[in-house]
Amino acid sequence: MTKPNAAPIDLRRRLWVPVLLAVCLSGCSYYTQLAQGHLALLRQREPVAAVLADETRSPTLRRRLAQTQQARDFASAVLQLPDNGSYRSYAEIGRPFVVWNLFATERYSVEPLQHCFPIAGCVAYRGYYREAAARAAAARLRLEGKDVQVAGVDAYSTLGWFDDPLLSAMLRRDDEQLAGLIFHELAHQQLYVPSDTAFNESYASFVEREGLRQWQRSRGLLAPDARRQARYRELVQLLLATRERLREGYARNLPEAELAALKQAEFSRLRRDYRALRDQHWGGDRRFDRFFEQPLNNASLVPFGLYDGWVPAFAALYRQRDGDWAAFHRAAAELARLPAAERNRRLARLAETQAQR
Repeated sequence: MTKPNAAPIDLRRRLWVPVLLAVCLSGCSYYTQLAQGHLALLRQREPVAAVLADETRSPTLRRRLAQTQQARDFASAVLQLPDNGSYRSYAEIGRPFVVWNLFATERYSVEPLQHCFPIAGCVAYRGYYREAAARAAAARLRLEGKDVQVAGVDAYSTLGWFDDPLLSAMLRRDDEQLAGLIFHELAHQQLYVPSDTAFNESYASFVEREGLRQWQRSRGLLAPDARRQARYRELVQLLLATRERLREGYARNLPEAELAALKQAEFSRLRRDYRALRDQHWGGDRRFDRFFEQPLNNASLVPFGLYDGWVPAFAALYRQRDGDWAAFHRAAAELARLPAAERNRRLARLAETQAQR
């Protein structure tokens, strides 16, 4: 994970590029495609200022890029996010997504297969610059009996090792969502804990949401659509509840036939519960139908919760720092330095204080 963009659910999963590997030291073709794919993006960059000055370019493109620069200035001046060259350049990539992320689990487990990289640590997916490569890797894992899911994403972060460009894929979002995405990605440059995806994504998601609220207010615009956000949160809770029931069921060491029946029953229930939520409470909002129309499995559930799990905790931390962004970032960095178990205990306490408000 978000999410949202052209996909039915905002799966803004990121490919954490092993940026120190200019070549594949191990001879691995996977690392080679990472290096080649990212270097190709860097070669496609052009300064946003040059695009804005070129009257032969699309007026719509120039207008939208001009607005990104206002959001970019706001991010550093107000939200206290890094002031560097990221999102000051533009790359036309000629495809709807920049990478395709592959998630996988065992057949009767909701725990994702982990993949470990230099700098970024371990994450719950692998990213591919070509959709065909992602789907070929998924097919190989499926033959091994794994559950798999491939999701296209429109942005990723190099954690400040490179000046990340704005991508044409990102411009499929509306202006509000695009500003939020810039805030989210810059937050990853501000603070990142290797191998703790839930912390990283929840921190960035809080910065995105609160930052977007303040950005809209500064321009005299309406606050982000609260109803849309509330529906997404309800959907996430539905998916997480399914994942927890499956986790408990798989842990019972049932015969395989019973595990298979349990799995089928839970995904049937998920679809039923979604339709009831959509038709009885959302007035028929079909925004997420595409997700439910595809085959669902354990891997489909992996991204959810990573983006939202600790958001209430970071909201409490921000409130405790009286809305001072610099103080908030420092406090978050203090949490990041703690051992994982203690960090999670502190976050849980913060989340409890937020729930009691």
